[in-house]
Amino acid sequence: MLIYTYVDNSNVFIEGQRVSAVRKGLARNIIEAMNNKIVDYSWNIDYGKLHEFLCGENKSEIGCAKLWGSPPPKDSFWKLVERKGFEVKTYERNYSGKEKRVDVAIAHQITKDAYTLIDKHDSEISLVAGDQDYVPLVEDLVNSGFLVMVVFWEHASKDLKEAASKFISLDPFLGHLAY
Repeated sequence: MLIYTYVDNSNVFIEGQRVSAVRKGLARNIIEAMNNKIVDYSWNIDYGKLHEFLCGENKSEIGCAKLWGSPPPKDSFWKLVERKGFEVKTYERNYSGKEKRVDVAIAHQITKDAYTLIDKHDSEISLVAGDQDYVPLVEDLVNSGFLVMVVFWEHASKDLKEAASKFISLDPFLGHLAY
């Protein structure tokens, strides 16, 4: 089975920092952490471990591993992520510092790949994001016969979890995915 993986970097990274903040007692629960913008800045994701967790160790089973985000101040970061096995796509933030175009770019790429590249009988699509914006995409793919796994922190959109063929929570792996 080939695995096609699509990662919303900012989403998985920032929400991982929130989960870590709750674990460390900086917030009582994830809702408080979200509402008060509480994050654990000391928690960082290990992209090699994330890639292995999502794609496995067998390179012949990887259809693709793509990661989207906005460039941080140091460009070498994206080179590191590429060395860990991800194909990187970046978009500049807007004037107010908000990340734009990433969700649409991910949805576009998944749709394009699903209908031109992915064999729905021998493949799995893994979406690493938690936004409910992805619900229509996931519902459409599942209804078309694709196996779509959503991998994210436990507080992912309830509708997105229900739309997916399978949901895997990253919460139990918080420590493993950190460096």
